[in-house]
This record gives sequence, C-alpha cells and structure tokens, in this order.
Amino acid sequence: MTRRDDRGSAIVELVWLGILLLVPLLWIVLSVSQVQQGAFGVTAAARAAGRAYALAPDDASGHRAAEDVARRALADQGLADAPLQVTVTCTPYPHDCHNGTSVITVRIRSSVELPLLPDVLGGGEPRFALSATHTVPIGRYQEVGGD
Repeated sequence: MTRRDDRGSAIVELVWLGILLLVPLLWIVLSVSQVQQGAFGVTAAARAAGRAYALAPDDASGHRAAEDVARRALADQGLADAPLQVTVTCTPYPHDCHNGTSVITVRIRSSVELPLLPDVLGGGEPRFALSATHTVPIGRYQEVGGD
C-alpha cells in the first residue's frame, strides 16, 4: 500500500468551509441591519405622525400631515421607496380626534426588502413586515379662536 501525501489539503478544506460559513453569515448580518434600519424608521415615523396629527387644526389636515411626516421620517432612514400605511384611531371621540380629552393612536405599517434573497424562495420579492404605534393625548384645555 502506498501512502498519499496530504500536505496542503487542510488549506483547501479550510477555504471551502470558510466560504460555506461566511456566505450565510454575511447574509444574516446584512438582513439584520436592514430590518433594524426599518425598525428605526417606522418608530420615528409613528412618533412624528402622532405629533403632527395632534398639532393639526382638524382631522382631515391632521391625516395629511401625519402621512407627510411619516414618509419623511422613513426617507431619513433611507427607506424612501418603502410601502407606507398610516392608520389613525381616536378614543373616546372616534369622529372628532381634536376634541378635549381625546387620545390619538397612530399606527404605521411598512416593510423592508431582504437583501440578496432570490425570488425563487417566495412569491415576489422577500420582505420583512414592520409596524409601530404611538399614542398622543389631547389636553382638556384648548385654545379657541376669537377676539
């Protein structure tokens, strides 16, 4: 029986093992950073939208202001093209959110695209759904217009 020379094969095995472990690890790091970026954006958008809605003079302009500042907050985090859904609810006056002692709750829904993932693994581009809520109470005493 002849003995084979195995010198140098450990380096080849180490390179292949490194590639097999490095590629999934790189994807995990990229995906986690993308999801974290989206989470920061959605949280900031909910907070800004709640404040903008509460400061608006009426519900219609409040809803427009909330969507506008939510879009800008997402754009500040690099998510200008991310889908956005803004939902505003009020208690105890659901049709008059700017009434005294009302509580405004803004919910933001969005999603981020996971990087380097082919469409073959799912229906369409793979996305991670994100949502955040922010609650703003309206004070009992309000400024009223007049002379």
